[in-house]
This record gives sequence, structure tokens and C-alpha cells, in this order.
Amino acid sequence: MNSSLLRRVGFYLGGVAIGLVIFAFLIRGRGVKCEFDYLPNARTLKNIRMKERHFSPEIRQLIDNKEIDTAEISNILKHGDVDFSRSKTKVDSCKLYIVEGMLRNKEIELTILNCDSTARIQKIKMIN
Repeated sequence: MNSSLLRRVGFYLGGVAIGLVIFAFLIRGRGVKCEFDYLPNARTLKNIRMKERHFSPEIRQLIDNKEIDTAEISNILKHGDVDFSRSKTKVDSCKLYIVEGMLRNKEIELTILNCDSTARIQKIKMIN
């Protein structure tokens, strides 16, 4: 009985290995990406990135003066860190998030108001 169980487990593991190889072969080259967005920081940033972004007049002026670019803001929203201790997430309407990131080798902080369908970037601040 013991050798029968080992034999079944061996067949099972062999089948799983063959299935994984076939699966990897089928999805290769199809542009399928596997991202790990299950931690709170990654989920929050992904939620903000997926929404329509609006900029405050202060941020809009920086963009118009070419002091900051929307691609740089997108990069911060992809690789930044959410400071949950200073963010206000326990409200019913729009949540306020503080996102820290790097911009041209300087640490900056974005204040973002995250509503149901839009994300409003309110303020940008250099951190010393």
C-alpha cells in the first residue's frame, strides 16, 4: 500500500510538471504579464493608476511650465510607496493618500484624493 501511494504521488507530480511546461509554452509570446498586486501598497497604486487623473491648478502650472511631466507622475504612481499612517482611508467618500517617490534623484510626496471614478493629484512637495 505504501508503494502504491508513492507511485500515485509520483504520477501526480509528473502530470503537474508536464502541465506547467505546456502552459508556459502556450502563453509565451502572447504578451501575458503576471503582476503581483495583492499587497495594500500595490493595490492602492494600481487603483489610482486605473482612474482618470485630474490635476490641481498648482500641479497643472508645474506641468505647463515643464517643471514636471505627467510621465514622471505616472512613474511615481507605479513605483512609489503609500504612507498609510498619514493617509486618510477611513472616510466614506474620497480617500486621501500620501504617495512618496523619487523624481530626478529627489524624494517627493504626492497628495492624492482618490474618489470612485477619478483621482485628483492635489499637491506635490519636496522632502528634505
